[in-house]
Formats: sequence, structure tokens, C-alpha cells
Amino acid sequence: MKGLLRLSKSIDNLNERVAKFMLWGVLIAVLICSINAISRKLFSSSAFFQHNSSVMFELQFFLFSCIFLFGAAYTLRHDAHVRIDVLSSRYSERGQVKLDIFGFIFFMLPICCLIFYYSLSFFTQSFHNSEHSGDSGLLLWPFKLLMPVGYFLLILQGLSELIKRFGYMKGLVPFSEFRKANHTPEDEVREYLEATQQTRQSQ
Repeated sequence: MKGLLRLSKSIDNLNERVAKFMLWGVLIAVLICSINAISRKLFSSSAFFQHNSSVMFELQFFLFSCIFLFGAAYTLRHDAHVRIDVLSSRYSERGQVKLDIFGFIFFMLPICCLIFYYSLSFFTQSFHNSEHSGDSGLLLWPFKLLMPVGYFLLILQGLSELIKRFGYMKGLVPFSEFRKANHTPEDEVREYLEATQQTRQSQ
């Protein structure tokens, strides 16, 4: 189990580094969007602009896809994804962990593996055909590679989270290690009211 926990830690560190690197993707996407918007106002009648506008628009679209796909594993790592707590909030910590284990084994990991498998053929077909965009002429296979890579990272993180749940069941991992956002709606309302009260007192 200790060896598996070390593997889990390595996966966590990998996805942390990938997410930090993708922060540059957010900055580049914002810059491209800004340049495209400014150019549209200044050079909208130029044929050169019309071609390059398509290139920038597609680059922006692909960067957003990259941020989403590579950020999914990081989001799972920090328990920041949308969670429907209709059932799990009623259970004890141990019950919630058992529900997580069931969800990872029978839903999350099988679906991600299925998408990964089919996205590989999606990429390889584009690579062998040297597929280009019909609008901008961009080579498409590097962008289609994002899907299998992104889902591979998500599968790794799913395995890491599963290992941590089993570690919890054996008393080796604290609950707070993988449940960072374990708040009920009542907790959120109470925290909001306390923060509002503190703001009024400071004024």
C-alpha cells in the first residue's frame, strides 16, 4: 500500500506541474483574443486580416480545449469539480469514501478509458492523413492529440484518487487529503454570513 501511495503522490505532482504550465495557455489565449478583437476594429477590411483572424480564432479555440482537457485532472486532484451531494452528504466519511470507490471503479474510470481508446483512433487518423483545417489551414493532428493525452492524465489522477480512498480505508490517509470542498449548503451560507458580518464590523 505504501508503494501505491508513493505512486499516487507522483501522479499528483505530475498533474500539478501540468496545471501550472497550462497557466501560460490561459495568458496566451487572452492575448490572442485581445489581438483578434483589436485587429477586427482596425483592419476588418484587409484580406490579410481575414485569413489571420481565422488562424487566431482557431488557435484560441484549441487553447481553450487544451486548458479544459489538461485542467480536468488538476480539478479532480483538488476536489473542485461539480459534486452532487444528494446522497453522499447523508453518509459518514467512511460511507462517502465507499461511494467514491464505487463511482471511480464503475463510472469514472471506465468512461474515461473508453473515451481515451476512441480518441486515439481519432488522432491517428488525422495524423496519417495530415489533416488541415479548411478555414485557417492549420495542421490539426497536434490539437487532436490533446484529447487522448488529457484523458490519459485524467485516468492517472482517477487511479491516484482511488489509491487514496483505499489508503483511507486502511487508516493511512486522512479524509482531508482528497476531500477539500466537503461543505454542505448550510456551511456555505453560514460562512457567507460570517464573512459579511466581519466586513460590516471592519467598516
